[in-house]
Amino acid sequence: MITNGTKHLKEPSARRRAIFKRQNRDMKHHNYFVYIVTNRPNGVLYTGVTNDVRRRMQEHAADAAGPKLTFAGRYNCVNVVHIERMRDIRKAIAREKEIKGWLRQKKISLIEAHNPNWAPLNKEL
Repeated sequence: MITNGTKHLKEPSARRRAIFKRQNRDMKHHNYFVYIVTNRPNGVLYTGVTNDVRRRMQEHAADAAGPKLTFAGRYNCVNVVHIERMRDIRKAIAREKEIKGWLRQKKISLIEAHNPNWAPLNKEL
């Protein structure tokens, strides 16, 4: 039995411990990316999260060239100017939401801290 303050918690079963261990082991191999794309330097900014950056950029490019059904597609946001890799999807989603909540100038400062010329990073993906 585990004591947590005044509460007595049951010891996790062997099955639960195995599941938890497997989940933690599997999460070590996951990659999630928070990215910012634009249509041109100091242009429209779109922030997103994905587990496959190349595929996601292909989707943005296809939408920009075709039906323009998404925000990134309507504004031709296909140039990656900032990217961050994370191992935990919850942290990646929280970071995406954090950046989306920022004022434009703070997003520009983030981009320019690592990519002052706004060079497209697409070929490096």
